[in-house]
Amino acid sequence: MSRIGLIDVDSHNWPSLPLMKLSAYHKALGDDVEPWFGLVRYDRVYMSKVFTDSPDVDMVIMADEIVKGGTGYAEREATANTLPDTAEHIYPDYSLYPQYAAAYGFLTRGCPRGCGFCSVGKKEGSISRQVADLDEFWRGQQEIKLLDPNLFACADHENLLRQLIDSGAWVDFTQGLDIRLTTEQNIELLSQVKIKRLHFSWDNPREDLTGHFQHFKALSGIEDYRKLGVYVLTNFNSTFDEDLHRIYTLRDLGYSPYVMVYDKMNAPRKMRLLQRWVNNRIIFASVPRFEDYDCRAG
Repeated sequence: MSRIGLIDVDSHNWPSLPLMKLSAYHKALGDDVEPWFGLVRYDRVYMSKVFTDSPDVDMVIMADEIVKGGTGYAEREATANTLPDTAEHIYPDYSLYPQYAAAYGFLTRGCPRGCGFCSVGKKEGSISRQVADLDEFWRGQQEIKLLDPNLFACADHENLLRQLIDSGAWVDFTQGLDIRLTTEQNIELLSQVKIKRLHFSWDNPREDLTGHFQHFKALSGIEDYRKLGVYVLTNFNSTFDEDLHRIYTLRDLGYSPYVMVYDKMNAPRKMRLLQRWVNNRIIFASVPRFEDYDCRAG
């Protein structure tokens, strides 16, 4: 029996799905698995992170082997491993994060868009494909957090939407659904899902998606803007006025924009203020124009 330590490097108030799968995998082998504790020596320690700017542990890790994985390491570390297939498709050990009650997982992987700011295509491939059925990571939880990068691009997405409908669970589509791939058929299916929250994205200011958003709103019948989130990428091949135009347009259409700042550490201060104004819902609702926003109040 081996002693296994797990380190969630990000710790961004979000459970690490790879660590939950590794925990289940090693427990099935009879190993002793626990969150890493600095005074204990382990046979193996897994470190997982998504964000490149998450600082690593600054303590000495006492272990015979240290395995690092996740997008946060992939660009810098030769040891940025992926999960073995037996661990990838195991039911996650949700007891690792008892504070979270939802089910987390991917039904599809890959994306055909090839956006310059995104690593999904390089990491998962340029074809969106089904990788699991819902019961691989869901067993009756009242809420499902779906992590798919481009569900609608998968040829089997209508069948997967039916699985979500049949679950009867509340579904949070945490990543940006592709508004350009919405059809009458998948909108009809989506309207039967118990939607906790949808997220779309409008990343390219030179691609006018206004008509797509209008079409979806008209067919879906969803009126609550809090369920209609849209990620707006800023500071990437766009001017400030182009960023502001997308934000105003989405708000006027009844959507809830959420600003993502590319290379935030080096972004202009005005860009960070824009993010603060939009993403603080109280401020955004009370101050309709960015030009009137007093950053000292935020």
